Amino acid sequence: MQELSNDIASSESTEGAQSLPFEFRGDGVEYFKIWIVNVLLTILTLGIYSAWAKVRSNRYFYSNFYLDGESFRYLANPITILKSRIIAVLLFVVYLVLVNYSTLVSTLSVVAVMLASPFFIVRSIAFSNRMTAYRNIQFRFRGDYPQAFAAIIGWPILGVLTLGILYPFSMRKLNEFIVNNSSYGTARFQFTAKTNDYVVILLRFILIMLPVGFFGGIFLNFVPLVGAFILVAGYMAGMAFLMTRTTNLYFNASQLGAHGFDSRLEIPGLLSIYATNFLLTVITLGLFLPFARVRLARYRANCLTLLAASSLDGFIAAEQEQVNALGEELGEVFDFDIGAI
Repeated sequence: MQELSNDIASSESTEGAQSLPFEFRGDGVEYFKIWIVNVLLTILTLGIYSAWAKVRSNRYFYSNFYLDGESFRYLANPITILKSRIIAVLLFVVYLVLVNYSTLVSTLSVVAVMLASPFFIVRSIAFSNRMTAYRNIQFRFRGDYPQAFAAIIGWPILGVLTLGILYPFSMRKLNEFIVNNSSYGTARFQFTAKTNDYVVILLRFILIMLPVGFFGGIFLNFVPLVGAFILVAGYMAGMAFLMTRTTNLYFNASQLGAHGFDSRLEIPGLLSIYATNFLLTVITLGLFLPFARVRLARYRANCLTLLAASSLDGFIAAEQEQVNALGEELGEVFDFDIGAI
């Protein structure tokens, strides 16, 4: 099956471009040492060390993620994350009290959280981007609440109300919201995918899952073990297809100025990584988790290339912005994650 990325790539934007592959140079044994210390200290400190654990893990992965011979950096301060998590706990306690107070107050509390979630998500993405740097230039995010509400709540609701007809459009709008509001210094990202690209992916996914459900259901009635195997294997293959195609589309439809991306995730490779990671994690009672994360990061990095139209030295760092600290902490607190990948 021809990669969807070939359908998305623009010949005008990538003609003559220099291919700069991403690399992940991390090692499973190295990260295991960080991971096991993080787990033990987090338990011993009743969760307080989790902020430092997150920073240590992210710094390890960012510092081992390379492009054109230079690595990325994670700049977050553990104290900031710790304060945000304290705020999160307090707000969660207040929420639990309110939802158990009365039916009316409970309903209003749920609605309030839903309406506030786009704000927190925007602040979370903005925080994450600012804490990411490459060649001493930080990333930025400029999305606002109305855009976030439409992309995160509005369009998905319409997708449900239309029995899935508008779901491909909803997927595009969410990715478009994230990419178009992101920047590297002063250089803005652009998202060029069309709704039809998502329609094609979802239709192919349905065509994969229909026979899986049909034959799996039949065998369940006569040979349950075979039926269960068909359903599980088919589900994993279907999800691998969906993840590879949507990820490739996400990157191949993203541009940074004149620079483009080439993502070539493949179903067999991703399925193999997930299957072996799962089995080894179960067999080792969770001790393989850090190795699994390193393997997945290395595979995904090896499948991604920057199509540089010119030298990367031409980027100019964005001016420092004054960001409301409370909004920043609230976004980090709830750990909202709406990444398309």
